[in-house]
Amino acid sequence: MIVYDINQTPDVIQFYDTDSGSFSYVVKDPDSQSCAIIDSVLDFDYAAGQVGYKGPNKIFDFVRSNKLEVELLMETHIHADHLSAAPYLQQELGGKIAIGKHVTLVQEEFGKVFNEGTEFERNGSQFDILFDEDQSYSIGNLHGVAMYTPGHTPACQTLLIGNAAFVGDTLFMPDSGTARSDFPGGDARTLFKSTQKILSLDPNTRVFICHDYPLQGHQARCESTIAEQGLNNIHVKTGTLEDDFVAMRELRDASLGMPRLMLPSLQVNMRAGNFPDSDDNGTRYLKVPISGLRNTSG
Repeated sequence: MIVYDINQTPDVIQFYDTDSGSFSYVVKDPDSQSCAIIDSVLDFDYAAGQVGYKGPNKIFDFVRSNKLEVELLMETHIHADHLSAAPYLQQELGGKIAIGKHVTLVQEEFGKVFNEGTEFERNGSQFDILFDEDQSYSIGNLHGVAMYTPGHTPACQTLLIGNAAFVGDTLFMPDSGTARSDFPGGDARTLFKSTQKILSLDPNTRVFICHDYPLQGHQARCESTIAEQGLNNIHVKTGTLEDDFVAMRELRDASLGMPRLMLPSLQVNMRAGNFPDSDDNGTRYLKVPISGLRNTSG
């Protein structure tokens, strides 16, 4: 049983990246200046091979203007659709970069995919903190739990902070359902079990998602509740059978294309947001495996 403090209400400030449809968050202890940054996004022009900082600078400006103290820069998982801005923000604002300990499984998988060689450490050492399954942590006076919720990837975690749950890609808004599970290391049955773990939380828990892709003319949304998810989530609402979910998820995933920034994102994010080392000409490069990345494990 997950123990968290539903009576604590952190201040949650959202930042939306339109290019990737991603939400980042600053989570503040209302009783102090302590905060955490969750799932930050780096600007990246893939076609030009250029990095930008307009998005993360919005977070930087907010933190600095409010005189906040960053304790943690947390990732819900190794993202496949955007590059993490955690190292940039850490350099400017401090704090420790944290992810779940099963990131090592992702590093092992994609270390092989990208033929990284022995110089690429697969032990999570690129991160400052590796959360154990369902490990407690704190942000100022706020109590948090890193709840292990794999399935979309083997390293996904839901970050519980007071009465707020940051679910990464495991759940979307109720009208969009759940994440895909066909990336290497993903599994639809495991994903279903993780959604049930999340949906067993207190019904009043606030749920903050990582992505929303609104129709033209509609605003992106990021917040629901456990009660709303259980009542209305089109993939896992209360009463959904595991086998039905698995069949739906696997059929749907087979029709989906790969995210546009998947190849650069994986190579950077498995290094805690850092780019690969420079070649002997001083330039950093990202690889494109022509064989593709579909999960062929069944």
